[in-house]
Amino acid sequence: MNLDQLRQCFPDETACRNFLESVIWSHGRRCPHCGRDKSYRLQGKSTLPGTYECGGCKKQFRVTTKTPMHGTKLSLWKWIMAMYSIINSSKGISSVYLARWVGVSQPTAWKIGHAIREMMAPDGQLNGIVELDEKYVGGKPRREKDVRHKRGHGTNKQQALIAVERHGSVRSIPVDNNKITTLAPLVTSLVSRKADLMTDELPSYRSIGSWYQTHSQVNHGQGQYANGDTHINTAESFGALLERAKFGVFHSLSRKHLHRYLREIGFRWNHRERKEHVTKTGKKKVVMIPLPITVMLASLLSCCAGKQLRRTKNSGIRSLSPEIMFNLPYFRL
Repeated sequence: MNLDQLRQCFPDETACRNFLESVIWSHGRRCPHCGRDKSYRLQGKSTLPGTYECGGCKKQFRVTTKTPMHGTKLSLWKWIMAMYSIINSSKGISSVYLARWVGVSQPTAWKIGHAIREMMAPDGQLNGIVELDEKYVGGKPRREKDVRHKRGHGTNKQQALIAVERHGSVRSIPVDNNKITTLAPLVTSLVSRKADLMTDELPSYRSIGSWYQTHSQVNHGQGQYANGDTHINTAESFGALLERAKFGVFHSLSRKHLHRYLREIGFRWNHRERKEHVTKTGKKKVVMIPLPITVMLASLLSCCAGKQLRRTKNSGIRSLSPEIMFNLPYFRL
């Protein structure tokens, strides 16, 4: 879908708002403040379109209330255009370019980008053949005289755990180290115990693999990268995609916000479908095709209820948990 076709789907603010309401409130309109399902539409002259009043707590709300778009003064069309730009890109989009594309300032575009990434948290455990790998995120260290920087496991770069289901979804999360006490609870929460694990020779994986149905390893230290059907090339492909996004688009991925960038790259990876393609030589080749934009937009918005980002005093951002949001005073729409 190109931008002209997107505009035809969302010609005005009413169409944008109706789409958001149909996705976010797909199971019925509920008050984001108290959770009741009884509310009334307000239609006064000074009332903003799409405003409702809860029949229980009597508080007003809109479809963007208590979502990453909470309290926004931007048009919903700008939000949809920003979502379209991020999910339709191959390696991401910088806040500078997003600002020019949407028509806002760079700090606003930076917050919009992180708000959209906040909606991209995946759900569910991986099953089947699951590959595990770790990725060190960061650029080359500065050259210093008589200083030799360690490589591999000795580096001080931020580490990320990658768990990917072969021909399926991916889960990635920042970790402090590759010790078994750190990796074990994360792997068991991301991967079903009925899965077949495939890893490299990291000692922590040997202990974790004993808890699963099967566990196969390849020894990279001895130059072994595939042993029949045993390999972790899919997980390394996701790591390479992360590296290209860092090198070509973002240039730097801070430790504080790395989990959101991992969500973004994982979201595009997870929203693809497998298709067989016949080459000119007659060979069958499996290719991964992105899902339609409207399907990806609906999947993105269906997970945004109850998530918020707020500005900090030093112009940063912070995520609000449901417990924190519940104690906040009501903000005017």
